[in-house]
Amino acid sequence: MFPKFLFPFLLLFSFYDMPSDAQKKKESLLSEKVSQMMDWASKRAVIKMNGDKFRRFVKAPPRNYSVVIMFTALQPQRQCGVCRQADEEFHILANSWRYSSAFTNKVFFASVDFDEGSDVFQMLSMNSAPTFLHFPSKGKPRKTDNYELQVRGFAAEQLARWVADRTDVHIRVIRPPNYAGPLLLGFLLAVIGGLAYLRRHNLEFLFNKNVWAFSALCFVLIMTSGQMWNHIRGPPYAHKNPNTGQVSYIHGSSQAQFVAETHIVLLFNAAVTLGMVLLCEAATSDMDIGKRKILCVAGIGLVMLFFSWLLSIFRAKYHGYPYRAN
Repeated sequence: MFPKFLFPFLLLFSFYDMPSDAQKKKESLLSEKVSQMMDWASKRAVIKMNGDKFRRFVKAPPRNYSVVIMFTALQPQRQCGVCRQADEEFHILANSWRYSSAFTNKVFFASVDFDEGSDVFQMLSMNSAPTFLHFPSKGKPRKTDNYELQVRGFAAEQLARWVADRTDVHIRVIRPPNYAGPLLLGFLLAVIGGLAYLRRHNLEFLFNKNVWAFSALCFVLIMTSGQMWNHIRGPPYAHKNPNTGQVSYIHGSSQAQFVAETHIVLLFNAAVTLGMVLLCEAATSDMDIGKRKILCVAGIGLVMLFFSWLLSIFRAKYHGYPYRAN
C-alpha cells in the first residue's frame, strides 16, 4: 500500500495527465477535418474549394496535413487556355497520388477557381492564374512554397518534384495512354513509304540536294527556336492576367519562355533565313538584272526587319543589353 502522504501527489499527476476540454475539442476538430478531406479526396482527386472551404480547411488551425492548391480561372469567359492545360497536368499528378499504394492523409490536392473564390484571390493578393501554392501542415507558406510556373512549367513531373521537395512525398506520375504520337508517326511513315513505292522506278528525288537542304534547315530552325526546351519543361503557351485580361506571349525573364514565344522566334528566324537565301540568289542567279534587284531589295528588307524584331525580343529578356564594358 502507498503511504497516505503520496495520495495528493498522485491525484495532482492524474489531473495533470488528463487532457483539457480545449485539447479534446482541438483533437475532435482535427479528426473531423481530416475525415472530411479524406472523404472528398476519395470522390475527387482534386478537391474543389471556395472561400468558406479554404478558410476552414486550409487557413484555420488545427491542421496536420499539407495542401497543394492550384489557383485557376477555368470559366470560358476568362479565355485562359493555359489554365486548362495546367489543370489537366494537375489532375494527372493528383490522380497519380490518389490511386498509389502510398496514399495517405499527409498531403491533399485542391483547386480554387477565380469565379468561385475571388475572395481567396483577394486575400492572398493574387492577380494571375494559374498559380500553385503549397500550404504546409505547420506554419505559413514560405517563398519556396510558391511554385515557379514560368521557370519550371506545369508538367506533372515537374510539379511532382516540387511537391517532393516541399512535403517529402514522392509521387510517381502515371499518365493515361496517349496514342496520338504513335498514330501520327505511323501515318507519316505510311505516307513516306507510299510515296516511295509510287515512285519506286524514279527515286532521283532522294538525291535532290534542295530537298535535303530544306529538310535540314527546317530541323535547325525547330531546334534553335526552343522546341526541345518546351518538350522537356512543358511551359504554358502564354500568360493571361485574369484581372486585366492582358496576354503575354514573351516571357520577361531569360531563364524561361512561353510556347508562343518559340513560335514567334521560329517565324522570325525563318524570315531572316529566307532573306539570306534571296540575297544569295540575287548574287548568283542568271536572271535578268531587274529581277535580281527585286530579290536583293526583298532579301535586305526581310533581314533588316525581322532581325531587328529578334533583337527587340532579346533586349526584352536580357535587360542589360546592349552590354557595355566597365
